[in-house]
Amino acid sequence: MSEKYLADFSLWIDQTAHLLRERRWHEIDVPHLIEEVEDLGKSERRGIASQLIRLLLHLLKWQYQPQRRSDSWLDSITDARTQIELTIADSPSLKYYPAEQLEESYQRARRQAARQTSMAISVFPDVCPYSLELVLAEDWLPKS
Repeated sequence: MSEKYLADFSLWIDQTAHLLRERRWHEIDVPHLIEEVEDLGKSERRGIASQLIRLLLHLLKWQYQPQRRSDSWLDSITDARTQIELTIADSPSLKYYPAEQLEESYQRARRQAARQTSMAISVFPDVCPYSLELVLAEDWLPKS
């Protein structure tokens, strides 16, 4: 079954699910199954980090480019908050992950904000100026 994993991932998934349903344990490609289950957890964490970066990026742009504010920025801010909330609702054990990632995500957002706005990176604070509580708060936006 290992060859199928390398040749046709979708087929491998279908067959693995079938084998699991039928409890045909001895036929399951256990090493790759373990790898995929671990990757699911990584994917959830990566999703939170990605949404947190997007959220912080748009909060920075909102604060530092008030003349360019738009509904699309608001939509992006709202959607990122929603996606983080939904992921944590599905996986409550990730509740503290945004706090763990706040500073690293902020640094990435800060670099992106500098590139996207053509402003010097020094314009943006070295350390995240927003608390996680505010970042995730439904109606909060930074002031100019």
